[in-house]
Amino acid sequence: MEVVILPDGKAIAQLGADAVVRLLDREPEAVLGLATGSSPLGVYRKLIDRHRTGEVSFARARGFLLDEYVGLSGRHPQRYRSVIERELEGQVDFCYGAVQGPDGTAEDMPAACTAYEKAIVDAGGIDLQLLGIGTDGHVAFNEPGSSLASRTRVKTLTAHTREDNARFFESVEEVPRHVVTQGLGTISDARHLLLVATGEGKAGAVRQGVEGPVSAICPASVLQLHRHATVLLDGAAASQLTLAGYFRETYAAKPAWQGI
Repeated sequence: MEVVILPDGKAIAQLGADAVVRLLDREPEAVLGLATGSSPLGVYRKLIDRHRTGEVSFARARGFLLDEYVGLSGRHPQRYRSVIERELEGQVDFCYGAVQGPDGTAEDMPAACTAYEKAIVDAGGIDLQLLGIGTDGHVAFNEPGSSLASRTRVKTLTAHTREDNARFFESVEEVPRHVVTQGLGTISDARHLLLVATGEGKAGAVRQGVEGPVSAICPASVLQLHRHATVLLDGAAASQLTLAGYFRETYAAKPAWQGI
């Protein structure tokens, strides 16, 4: 795991976008794992800007969403398929049908989860997976207690997570109680995991995920086992890390050709 502490969200967005641009330059048909929520928005905005200047194309790329609410209609603005269309897909040049998400309206949800896992495998697997982290350490919708080997499945949201997500709805009562999410095992199959976290509110979860024991109590800790995991933090999100000085020193001395 590489931890990179940067001055602010703008610098994080720039570095995260750099990683995607370099990947697509090297592998135009790369498969991207797309997260929703507030954490990746800065990265998406940078990618949109760089697409508009002709620096990057998504025309041959594919994308898979991390998760989806169960039961929201296809027209609901907070359906994650709608969010990714609004925040990235509709503003760059993905081909029609190149971005897929879990089916939160399927009648046979277990079958839909199995089909989604197969679709990712059939696409060759995910090359770069963007991630955020919840204040309780959840990744995607894998709540504390989730198996580190879990696959795409339906999960019940905790009251804590529903309260965190209520800012996207008119009230917490409107936040669905169930979601379909890639599992921690599914996420770990991606070739590069890129987790973004900003703000003091994420500091405790970051500390547990980066420096704590690998345990289902903090789902983000599974990144410690990954062969290529990068964690991009601002100073506030890194404020509880014992090894913050070490992370700053090693990144400052890193050869530029290595990238992230």
